[in-house]
Amino acid sequence: MESSEETYRERLTHLDERGEARMIDVGGKGSTRRYARAEAWVRMSERAFRALETGTLAKGDALAVARVAGIMAAKRTHELIPLCHPLGLTSVSVVIELDAARYGARVETEAHVNGPTGVEMEALTAATVAALTLYDMVKGVDKGTVIEHVRLVEKRGGAGGEWHSSL
Repeated sequence: MESSEETYRERLTHLDERGEARMIDVGGKGSTRRYARAEAWVRMSERAFRALETGTLAKGDALAVARVAGIMAAKRTHELIPLCHPLGLTSVSVVIELDAARYGARVETEAHVNGPTGVEMEALTAATVAALTLYDMVKGVDKGTVIEHVRLVEKRGGAGGEWHSSL
């Protein structure tokens, strides 16, 4: 009979027999269409929000810069997250919606791939880096800007099928 420790270790797919981190081999897995959507919120002072909204920040068009930064980040996720595989992304989008009632911006990202592994980390990385870029663009007006609620909203494809956040 196996010990609970042995059973636990077998479930840890990214550890080798010595318990060291490794990148798993996905070469034998079939390619399927995969999709993930993530989001992040950036809240700031009214003054910073108005400067973002009117495009009067000293660093320029924060929304355009953040969109491009998010797309670039998705493409480089494997360089940032140690156990992620490099993926041939087929599409990445970054949409930023301003919310005047909350003095904030909602960053929503989507990532698509035809491949053997999912794109959740790429969508999350895109959302996070776009949010960080917004922070960088408004920090001259409000260093107290907050990045919050970074989360996976949904994913489709692969053995796990569909998943939707219940939050």
